[in-house]
Amino acid sequence: MRTIPLGRTGEQVSALALGCMLMGTSTDEATSVAMLDRYLDAGGTFLDTADCYAWWPAPGATGGESEALLGRWFARTGRRDEVFLATKGSAWVTDPEAVRSGRVRAPEQYAGAGGDTLRHALDASLRRLGVDHVDLYYVHVDDLNTPLEETLAALAGLVAAGKTRHIGWSNAQTWRLERIRQLCAQHGWPAPVALQQEHSYLRKHPAARTVSVVDDEQLRYLRAHDDLTLVAYSPILKGVYDDAGKRRDHHVMDSYRGADSDARLAVVAELAADLGVTGNELALAWVLHQRDPDRVALIGPRTLEQYDSSMAALAIDLDPAVLAELDAAGA
Repeated sequence: MRTIPLGRTGEQVSALALGCMLMGTSTDEATSVAMLDRYLDAGGTFLDTADCYAWWPAPGATGGESEALLGRWFARTGRRDEVFLATKGSAWVTDPEAVRSGRVRAPEQYAGAGGDTLRHALDASLRRLGVDHVDLYYVHVDDLNTPLEETLAALAGLVAAGKTRHIGWSNAQTWRLERIRQLCAQHGWPAPVALQQEHSYLRKHPAARTVSVVDDEQLRYLRAHDDLTLVAYSPILKGVYDDAGKRRDHHVMDSYRGADSDARLAVVAELAADLGVTGNELALAWVLHQRDPDRVALIGPRTLEQYDSSMAALAIDLDPAVLAELDAAGA
């Protein structure tokens, strides 16, 4: 499996990371363990989870299930030292049932990125994972209500304490990244080395208001700052490239609907048929072929079939003509 540098840290991480979001809830333990074993045996090293994974799949889920499953797997296999382990804090939901019932929205329940909140959250994550440190700790959802100085000082303390080796940010606008970098330089705090954002072959609709999707401005920023690596989540957008029903109805398409996406989806369908692969596999292969900037593709399979399909994308070699046709598509 190809590896890429993580910023300027000297770390090499798998270009295809395994997201563990549904492990322990929608994905049962046996299937989760099979994925983890297969991924490491295939040369994968980069595992991604979060403290809030996953409160939403079923009544009684609270968050922490994914970390707890990983902790059991580490304890049973002794493979902690074989992986680059990332988790996240700030999006813990205090009352999942209230959100599931529709009484409140999830963002109203987020724990946030206050200093004490993050310190307690990472300690709880380490207990569930059964480890003394993680390799990467993200601020999961950008918290505009907490001073950045408070958040960054707390994260610096967590690095100094050896509880995380590196920090990252997720779901953030470019202007916030620049402010974060300036404060880190000013105070001598460790700066983020990874930015986790939604990123796929489809391009964000100009009117979409979400801050979670990489846009052209953010890609230009990342090209100019190679100390920050893009970790692209939802690279197949919940499987829309092979599912007309999801393209029509799934909320993941809200940021992409329009003529540009229609044109790109048509090209994916045509080229996938020519190459004898699925649309999802082709879209994931496109992300894996990107070099400017280099990026990690983060998959989150629920089933072994989905896992196998994602891994198949590693074997797809897109020649320059195919890449040029994909890149030229659009309205």
